[in-house]
Amino acid sequence: MRTRFLIPLLAFLIVSCNHNDEGITPEKTTLVESVYASALVQPDSLYEVYSSVTGILDKQLVEEGDTVSKGQPLFQIFNKMPELNRENARLNLQLAQEEFSGNAAVLDGLEKELHTAKLKFHNDSINFMRQKRLWEQQIGSNAEYDNRKLQYESSHNNLQVLQNSYARTKNDLQTRMQQAKNNYQTAIVNTGDFTITSKINGKIYAIHKNEGEIITAQQPLASMGKSAVFIVELLVDEVDIVALKKGQNVLITLDAYSNTVFEGKIDKIYPQKDERTQTFKVDAVFNQMPQVLYPGLAGEANIIVAQKENVLTIPLEYLTDDNMIMTDDGLQEVILGIRNLKKVEILSGIDEHTKIYKPEP
Repeated sequence: MRTRFLIPLLAFLIVSCNHNDEGITPEKTTLVESVYASALVQPDSLYEVYSSVTGILDKQLVEEGDTVSKGQPLFQIFNKMPELNRENARLNLQLAQEEFSGNAAVLDGLEKELHTAKLKFHNDSINFMRQKRLWEQQIGSNAEYDNRKLQYESSHNNLQVLQNSYARTKNDLQTRMQQAKNNYQTAIVNTGDFTITSKINGKIYAIHKNEGEIITAQQPLASMGKSAVFIVELLVDEVDIVALKKGQNVLITLDAYSNTVFEGKIDKIYPQKDERTQTFKVDAVFNQMPQVLYPGLAGEANIIVAQKENVLTIPLEYLTDDNMIMTDDGLQEVILGIRNLKKVEILSGIDEHTKIYKPEP
């Protein structure tokens, strides 16, 4: 008999114990579900300035905080070899141009030889055709006919050789001149690589090298980005990323602006997870930016993923670990909806008149 009444007695004791708590009733309110993220302010289009060549930083043409325009020189790297290579390429181009069309053009001599060969061929052709007609009339000797024919054929072959030589030489000279042009252009580009220019209209936020230091392609010279446009980099836990989408509202608080909440929207979601932190990066933009912002300002953000009006809610601390609620009738199973850090939506199981009690720790 004792065993039969053990469970009801236990439930009665639990309820009686909780009745020492006055209890509360669920209330209808607006419930907002959000995803937490750490926030970091960065300039838009932030990038590291690198050199594609190795050398010594000869001139620093800008200072931290300077506003620069696209294409403006930022740094000058010193290396003598590119200047020498460019000068050699220029001289080779000049020589190739002179050989092709200058006063010492190789083709001039060939053109004169070709002109002379054409005249000789024309003359030998007339003489041969005249001698041929005479010989057909049995006038003259066979030896004279053969001599005229030999001169004609020799002139013809010589003309062909000169024509081929002229065409080949002209093609070779054109090719050499074009190659010299290409080499010179390459030398100019290589020399230009030693002048580092800005890729955007923006602002210099940091300079990492000083004049006289060795510059390599692996080390950045500076950091720069847009001067008037900032974004907020958010780090979102992987368990929450599936709830996010572009355009969702974001509430941002910054340590530098205490007690101030800034509104923004999600602008971009990066698909690659950071394996080290197990987070995804999300970019948000301010609806209205603070008057003063600096790169690196830190804070927190809440991304609004759902919002419901007039829903039945209870505080989270009134929910047991297995999603049950203590009522006057004992533990009651409920169906849950959205939640935030303080409250959870009740879809069914209790109503707004049900008194509930906080479970014992």
